Amino acid sequence: MGSVADKIARKVATQIRSNVVDLSAFRASRERAVEAGLDGSRFNDLVEQGYDPAFAFYAQGLTLVSMFAEAISAMPEAKGYAKAVAKAEDEYVPEGPPISPLTASHFNMWAFFDLQFWSSRETMGTCILRVAESTGMPAWIADIVRPMQESRMGFYVHMGMDGPLVLLKDIVTGRVLRCHSASEYLGEPGQLWYTRLLPPPLPDIGHHVVVTTPYVVLDGTEQRFLDYIGREVARMSAAGGRKAVDAEALLKFGPTANHWNEYIFLAYVNHQPDAIFLAGVPDIRESLPQA
Repeated sequence: MGSVADKIARKVATQIRSNVVDLSAFRASRERAVEAGLDGSRFNDLVEQGYDPAFAFYAQGLTLVSMFAEAISAMPEAKGYAKAVAKAEDEYVPEGPPISPLTASHFNMWAFFDLQFWSSRETMGTCILRVAESTGMPAWIADIVRPMQESRMGFYVHMGMDGPLVLLKDIVTGRVLRCHSASEYLGEPGQLWYTRLLPPPLPDIGHHVVVTTPYVVLDGTEQRFLDYIGREVARMSAAGGRKAVDAEALLKFGPTANHWNEYIFLAYVNHQPDAIFLAGVPDIRESLPQA
């Protein structure tokens, strides 16, 4: 039978070849992507406008993904995905503070790359990658989409600055990464950030990029959240249902689809234009200000 990504890819490939009208939106997305310069021609334009090169690369990538996601989500095979996204939008209203602590940057990355659907646990990102492979689309599409699909939210300790770059330590891997903060929030050493990093996209770019507005956990410490991760992974393992449960799976997918959206919603304390402040630990309800 194959996964839902395989089914979508076969359908797209077949109907593109036969010029079937009901996938005209998908074909238009591909054409619009090239017309918009998403084959790389916009990259230099964005950099010349002052954007960090790593951020510029992924900014054009997200435009590409949104185009394809719009077409794929209208297909019957992605009905469950579209329903789950619509429900989450209604519940969390991801427009950023003061309307909601969920920002569009966080919500879109979650919806495209973390939200799983069907029994094969596809994401929109894995579907796009499969479609690109099956229909012979240019390699640059996968080069942009794959690192975003492989990314996850995580907890990072602020370790200081390296010039204009923030040094962030991943509490799970222990790696210290040099990062450009897209929101321009630089923070202070010792802070615990909950955010998403994307890797250097090109060989001559030597830093990661913080693509979501940083969530700063005011009462967060490395050990407190390592302890939480250990407890949650143990619960997920005991519940079963996944072939492998570890910290990476927890941080990317959560024990439930909206686990991390709910945490942000309940942990919200305050905000400023370039950062949002949280407090509390997900499984200690009395520690969450909005619980």
